[in-house]
Amino acid sequence: EGLDPSILDQDPESLSPNSPKAAAPIKLKDDPQFAKYFKMLKMHLPPPAVKQKMAAEGLDPSILDQDPESPSPNQPAAGGGGGAAEPVKLKDDPQFAKYFKMLKMHLPPPAVKQKM
Repeated sequence: EGLDPSILDQDPESLSPNSPKAAAPIKLKDDPQFAKYFKMLKMHLPPPAVKQKMAAEGLDPSILDQDPESPSPNQPAAGGGGGAAEPVKLKDDPQFAKYFKMLKMHLPPPAVKQKM
């Protein structure tokens, strides 16, 4: 099926190569919720006016006092119910699960690797 048979030599409990990688933290200035306010400051609008606009839109104006390069408080949740993908173990990866099941059923490893 075009898969790498050396996968079967790895620990089934290790992370799958198809597992989602940890995302880099979003900078405060790049967060879609705050980007327009940092852009207003960049365009030399008075900070009190920008803070008033943030407060009018229900956001915390003290965000503008923080370093724009610092991580945003709106980082995706690591343990997630917000759609953040969980890491997948090799044995649970749908692409490889059937091969690890074959090994668990005591099929000879060379036969399983041939099937891959």
